[in-house]
Amino acid sequence: MKKIEVKTLHPGMVFSAPVYIEGNSLLVPAGIAIRKKDIDHLINWGYSVVSTEGEPVKAEVAHEVTEELELTEQPDIPAVEPDEAFPGLSGGPKKTTGNVLSLVDVQENKGAYRSYIDLIERLDAVFSNVESGISVEPRTVDNLTGRLLQAVREERDHIIGFILGGEVSGHMLAKNSVNTAILAALIATELKFTHHKVMQIVTGALLHDVGMLRLPKEITDKSGGLSEAELQRMQAHPLYAYKIITKELLYPEDVGLVALQHHERWDGEGYPRRISGTDIDSGARIVSVTDAFEAMVSEKPYRNSMMGYQAMKNLLSDNSRRFDPDILKAFIKTMGIYPIGSIILLNNGVIARVTEVQGDAPLRPKIRILIDEFGKMYRQDEGELIDLLTEKSFFIARALDPKEISKKL
Repeated sequence: MKKIEVKTLHPGMVFSAPVYIEGNSLLVPAGIAIRKKDIDHLINWGYSVVSTEGEPVKAEVAHEVTEELELTEQPDIPAVEPDEAFPGLSGGPKKTTGNVLSLVDVQENKGAYRSYIDLIERLDAVFSNVESGISVEPRTVDNLTGRLLQAVREERDHIIGFILGGEVSGHMLAKNSVNTAILAALIATELKFTHHKVMQIVTGALLHDVGMLRLPKEITDKSGGLSEAELQRMQAHPLYAYKIITKELLYPEDVGLVALQHHERWDGEGYPRRISGTDIDSGARIVSVTDAFEAMVSEKPYRNSMMGYQAMKNLLSDNSRRFDPDILKAFIKTMGIYPIGSIILLNNGVIARVTEVQGDAPLRPKIRILIDEFGKMYRQDEGELIDLLTEKSFFIARALDPKEISKKL
């Protein structure tokens, strides 16, 4: 990566590749203009250089995806810390019971959440049998696929919200697989695939990482970096998954390819076969996107989870290297820039949860107030619903990390 001196940056500069702080913290995605406040932050934080693989480009040559989604609609917003923007986070009223920002606390008594947990537990039982060498009937997995699609149809918004805020402990492989499959179902439906094809993709998504069960625990549970030999073993898991799906569970090739190719890249730099573009199975291209998003927003032994908004920014910065651009656009249209369940701060100091995305206006979702501008907290479905598409005086200042806010309450 090239080093760019901060003193040479100016508001409105656009680069052809993402710009990073310290090599891995995203400053701005490709095609997004650097703002004055971004430069001010760098100076205040003591950074003298940033890095990028790109070159400065004219603003009109902005990244196609972000241009089509009208990300320039976001106004220039002054940086505000929660304590400054909303006094209720420090000296205001305190919660008395439960955590107002915990999605489990809000939803645990609803059928949608029970259905979500049931999917995870049932898939975990399937994985346990596979790991133990116990035969698994395909109809068991088919039943899970059907249940998942029914849950997405009937409780779409709640089910999506659980991915960001479900706070399910244990069953990590099963939880990650269910989350990936839920998101894959949304993309496949958005792309208007046939019901049969959607079923195949969701089944493949549920089983895409089943090959991890054939790897040693010292590799899959390792908290540090992998050695070259360990990395090679890890990269064999799609092959193991393909064999389990097609040879043990007797699913057709179309289901097995989802697992076999979900780590292939659009630019041909993936594994295990280094195929590229549309040579990659369409279901695998979908799972590549949803698996990456799920991995970013879920906690792992080696790192904390990422906010949904930051995960979306990272996906948008891909620039047709890892992901199929059309599938990525369908995902953004389905999930929004601020995914359902995201906690956001409005320009008037209100803290709210995103409840519904609006595909043609990804920066203006529907939200429900959690804490109003006077410090009053609302539980469950008590807070006012606001449609930011019609309430033009309000806009999202920034996304908030629920865990950090909860510490202050």
